[in-house]
Amino acid sequence: MLAPCELRGQPPWFTPPPTPAAQRNALNFLRGQVDWFRTAAQNAPRFGTGRYGMVWGRFLNVREAYRAFQRTLTPLQLRTVANELAELEAGLDIIQEGFIDYQQDVGSGRLANAAFRSMSQALDQAASVWQQELDRVAGQLGI
Repeated sequence: MLAPCELRGQPPWFTPPPTPAAQRNALNFLRGQVDWFRTAAQNAPRFGTGRYGMVWGRFLNVREAYRAFQRTLTPLQLRTVANELAELEAGLDIIQEGFIDYQQDVGSGRLANAAFRSMSQALDQAASVWQQELDRVAGQLGI
C-alpha cells in the first residue's frame, strides 16, 4: 500500500551554479531586449495610440532581463564588478526618469507629440550608451 508523503527535491535554498552557457544566454537575451526597447523608442513616435505603453513595457522587459542576467553571475563575478553593476543599475534608473520627464512635459502644457518625440530620442540614445557599458562589463567578466 502506498501512502502519500512529501517528497523533497533540492532544498529551496540551493541554486545550481551558473554555467558560462547560461551567462552567455542571459547576456544575449538582455542584449535582445535592449534592441527591442531601442526599436520601440525609434518607431513609437509614428504610432497614434498605445505608444507610451509599448515603450514603457519594453523598458520593463530590459529591467527584468538585467535582473535575470545578474542572477547568472557567480559571487566572485558579482564582487569583481560590483561598482560597474551599480552603475548599470543607476543607468537604468536614469533611463526610467525619461518617462517621468515626458509626463511632466505634457503636464506643463507641452504638446504630447513633441514631448514624446523628445523622450523617444533621449531613451534611444541613453539605451545605446547603456548597452555599450553592458558590453564593456561583460568583456571584463569574460562573457
